[in-house]
Amino acid sequence: MRIFTTLPQEDLRKVGPAAKAIEAAGYTGVSTQENKHEPFLSLAVAGADTERLELHTGVAIAFARSPMAVANIGWDMAASYGGGRVTIGIGSQVRAHNERRFSVPWSPPAPRIREYVQAVRAIWKAWKEGSKLAYEGKHYTFTLMTPNFVPEPYEGSLPRLGVAAVGPAMLKVAAEESDDVKLHAFCTRKYLTESIMPILEAGLAARGRTRESFEISGGGFVVTGKDDAAVAELFDWVRYRVAFYGSTPAYWPVFEAHGLGDLGRKLNAMTRAGQWNEMAKEVSDDVVHLFAAVGRHDQLEKAISQRFGGLVDSISASANSAKPSDLPPDLVQDLGRIPTRYQHQA
Repeated sequence: MRIFTTLPQEDLRKVGPAAKAIEAAGYTGVSTQENKHEPFLSLAVAGADTERLELHTGVAIAFARSPMAVANIGWDMAASYGGGRVTIGIGSQVRAHNERRFSVPWSPPAPRIREYVQAVRAIWKAWKEGSKLAYEGKHYTFTLMTPNFVPEPYEGSLPRLGVAAVGPAMLKVAAEESDDVKLHAFCTRKYLTESIMPILEAGLAARGRTRESFEISGGGFVVTGKDDAAVAELFDWVRYRVAFYGSTPAYWPVFEAHGLGDLGRKLNAMTRAGQWNEMAKEVSDDVVHLFAAVGRHDQLEKAISQRFGGLVDSISASANSAKPSDLPPDLVQDLGRIPTRYQHQA
């Protein structure tokens, strides 16, 4: 199992020391989110202060940035730290955030993300091979690349591209176009097994790719701590997150797989009534356990094996993105020995 944690994105001065400690503890890498903070800056700082730590955005909002801008960022990071350490994870976000938070036009996201990944790869290919840039799609066109704008060459592999996916259309795109599907934490083992895996397997087969070359990341929360009190605190935080995500219709298929459709509709009604502080009370302990691997540090290896084993390759040990995990180094090593299908090529 590949184990990731988070960085202190709120203060870039803290990133270097934090990244060194994370690497020393044996984590596979760090993953950043685009919530309150920009996702790439802290990764660049972390890469400069570490030697092997993988650097993932999990995820950056795609449509707020041109594929050219993302291609530049990925190229510079790979040239500096090695392509095997860098995964650019992108996601579409929902319509309201695109139009009202980022002020960018909205269109059906899955076809657009497909072109986005293809465009970034086309740009990298032109830079790597010195060939003509000639990508033309419905949403993106890139045909101008004069020598002044071509970055310096470097030896080694290109970065990897990951796609955040929830629904069937985006899952298909992720399997057919990307290197890594970034699954949402609002996911259960049953939903992963019955609804997600068949789509991913079909997409990989259509592309002629092996499962060993494709990473499946996320798909649930990890609730842990050194003692029961720490676990209980994080458990209640996840309870609220389940209520928050479960109030959104786009996530209801996960509830429906467990006969919990009425819960989703009730939570949605509570948001419209402004009852945000009351929502978590509607989510039982049993429901939280569907979405999370739960246990003290001394119980965690078994909990993660049961919740994610045989399906997922990478997990975030930080349920709360603002709070890096505190797993002891020997536990990180034990978790790393849980078998997975994906075989990372550095």
